[in-house]
Amino acid sequence: MVTGAADPVQIVSRRMIKPPSDSEEAVNIHLTPWDLRLITVDYIQKGILLLKPPAGGVGERLVNTLASSFGRALGKFYPFAGRLVVEHHDGATVAVVLQCTGEGAEFIHAVAPGVAVADIVGSIHIPSVVWSLFPLNHVLGADAATESLPVLSAQVTELADGVFIGMSMNHSVGDGTAFWEFFKTWSEINRGGVDLREVSTLAPVHQRFFVDTSPVPICLPFSKLEDVVRRFERPMVQECFFTFSAANIQKLKARANSETAATVAISSLQALLAHVWRAVSRARRLPQGQETSHSLLIGCRGRVKGIPQGYMGNAVVFGKASSTVGEILHKGLGWTAWQLNRAVASFDEAAMADWLDRWTREPDFVYAGGKSFGGAAVATGSSPRFDVFGNNFGWGKPVAVRSGSGNKMDGKVTVFEGGERGGSMSLEVCIAPDALQRLVADEEFMNAVSL
Repeated sequence: MVTGAADPVQIVSRRMIKPPSDSEEAVNIHLTPWDLRLITVDYIQKGILLLKPPAGGVGERLVNTLASSFGRALGKFYPFAGRLVVEHHDGATVAVVLQCTGEGAEFIHAVAPGVAVADIVGSIHIPSVVWSLFPLNHVLGADAATESLPVLSAQVTELADGVFIGMSMNHSVGDGTAFWEFFKTWSEINRGGVDLREVSTLAPVHQRFFVDTSPVPICLPFSKLEDVVRRFERPMVQECFFTFSAANIQKLKARANSETAATVAISSLQALLAHVWRAVSRARRLPQGQETSHSLLIGCRGRVKGIPQGYMGNAVVFGKASSTVGEILHKGLGWTAWQLNRAVASFDEAAMADWLDRWTREPDFVYAGGKSFGGAAVATGSSPRFDVFGNNFGWGKPVAVRSGSGNKMDGKVTVFEGGERGGSMSLEVCIAPDALQRLVADEEFMNAVSL
């Protein structure tokens, strides 16, 4: 049903929503190495698709209600209404600070009457209009500091027969856990009109974690923050959304574990990611001797002492498995999953503390682009543990989840819990168009796909 209009999504209004006046007083939050190294990537962009609310609950009434609950949620997550500010030190270094001044988070109302729910979920192929359902497209974290942009922005788009709620959050301000904790708080407030003290989400901990040897603030060896930024030409990519039932994932897990030593315990996620890594390598038609890698996120909550579950800063690191294309194709699913298992198991708390200390003297940054990312690499983001489908805003659970254009490079895989929950998972796979065409025709890969 998507119309032929140049831009099927039209912005109706923009406003800056401030947290309640009784929110915690303004403070400065100094960013950690985990935060700062992500200031060079795009905003986190995730959103949920909902059916249209009952008659009487649409239009301005719906938008105003959502804006009100959005503001109340900011009362619990008040730093998200702040601004990133650059501090210059001695003319040769800069520090980046999150100032919790309560200037507000952006709230956008948009309409797309020519777009239907079926246009978004009716095919495994993701239509390009989905990227227009998110604000702050292709904005880097550092841009927020140099251009005084909001660190959080939400866009509510009314579709022909549904509503899409998309949110963009500066990745240097928080990770996926922080993102979905805010989303869950927002939906719970909107659904039940509860007091902030009654919401079921974790009590957020906004104070940052630093090792004892770390300077605070951390000064970067640049005369201006713009020197940190690298902008790459965005590659031509296409996306598909694959859902795997709990039963099919269990089959992959059982197969992977049967192909590995008894002392190795391959998880459901590791088996699924090994499955997609092998399939993408086949679809790319890479030479057998070419090196390929799969990077995945390792959470530090529960792995690093001093970081509580409610920690709202970034608390993730990258693990990386590498091999040749021939090895992962010929040694099987179990061996490939074992490489991912080893990457996760190699996490060492003492080594991480050393890295945090060393980063303050030798900073390095993540760049989601360039030749090192695409071509032969796969990188998985997000987590199936995020309670995406629990975000009921008051008129039913989400129909689907999708992500925006942020950090969409050749080889990006985004993992979500599946709509049926109970162990099901979904993968949003973003690769070159010709490779994606071969991937969806790959019988071995598609046999495990349920939707």
